[in-house]
Amino acid sequence: MITKLNLASRPFRNRTLPYLIALVLLAVSVGGAILCFAKLREIDQNNELAKTEIAQMEKDLQELNRQGELVQQDLPPDKRALLIGAHKLVANKSFGWSKLFSDLESVLPGSVSASRISVENIFKDGDRVKAELNFSVLSKDYQSIAAMIDNMNNSGVFRAELRGQDRQKTERSIYSEYTLYLIYTPYYSLPAAAANSSDLTLNQQGGNE
Repeated sequence: MITKLNLASRPFRNRTLPYLIALVLLAVSVGGAILCFAKLREIDQNNELAKTEIAQMEKDLQELNRQGELVQQDLPPDKRALLIGAHKLVANKSFGWSKLFSDLESVLPGSVSASRISVENIFKDGDRVKAELNFSVLSKDYQSIAAMIDNMNNSGVFRAELRGQDRQKTERSIYSEYTLYLIYTPYYSLPAAAANSSDLTLNQQGGNE
C-alpha cells in the first residue's frame, strides 16, 4: 500500500537566510558608524581650522590697530582731529548722515559748492532729533547765498544764519567762502544722541568757472 504525503504539511525551511540578513544589517550598521565617525572627524577638523583662522584674524586686527595708532601719532594735530571726527561720524549710527547730505544737496543752488561741515552737537527736542552744524560754502556772488538761505529756511528741515564771509582770490576767479550756522531737523524721529565737535571735509571746489 502506497501512502501519499501531503507536502504542504512540511514547510520550506532555509537556515542560511536569517544569517545573511543579519550580516547585511551588521554591514549597514558598521558602514553607517564609519560614515558618522568620518563626518564627526571632519567637523572637528573644520572647528580647529576655524579657531586657527579666528586667532590669526585677531592677531592681524591687533597689528592693524597698532599700525593705525602709529599712523595717527605721525599725523599733525589738525589732521588727527579730522580723522577722529570722521570716525565719530561713522560710528554714530543713530543719525542719518547720508540723509543730511542729501537734504543739503536739495537746497544748494548750482552756483554754490559745499566746502566744510562741522557738527557741534546732536540733541533731542521733544520727539525730534536735531543737530547744530557749522556749514561753509563757496560762491562767486552773494545772491546765490541769499537764495540758498531762503531755500533752507523754507524747507522745514534747516534753520540757517549767516555767520561770516571770507573773500578768496585765485588766478582764474574771485569767490568767497561763507560760513553759516545751521539747525538741522530731519523729518523722521530717531533715538537721541550726543556727539562732540567733529569735522568732515567735503570735496572742495573753487566755484563754477
